[in-house]
Amino acid sequence: QVQLVESGGGLVQAGVSLRLSCAPSGRTFGPYAMGWFRQTPGKEREFVAGITWSGASTSYADSVKGRFTISRDNADNTVYLQMNSLKPEDTATYYCAARLLVISRSPNEYDYWGQGTQVTVSS
Repeated sequence: QVQLVESGGGLVQAGVSLRLSCAPSGRTFGPYAMGWFRQTPGKEREFVAGITWSGASTSYADSVKGRFTISRDNADNTVYLQMNSLKPEDTATYYCAARLLVISRSPNEYDYWGQGTQVTVSS
């Protein structure tokens, strides 16, 4: 099995930056595309960013384009989400997820999930 552990969340003020990390463990046979999703109470889990296993291709939600950057460290398989210019609307629990093949924007298409890390952005 693949286990994903997110970290890096916190309480910050609008305009600052955070860097989330997703550290996989266990069997990580590729090619795994990785995605970041976020969810707030009462709302559906929404796609934020995705990256192929090789890191050659990325995808972003329109709401975070130009502000967030997804990347991965091929040495240890850690996936990052650099979040700049944070807005209160970015407040959510952020989850990383893994799936085979290509990036998907649908949470239903991902097989492995982390426990989530809370990001709270104050105005």
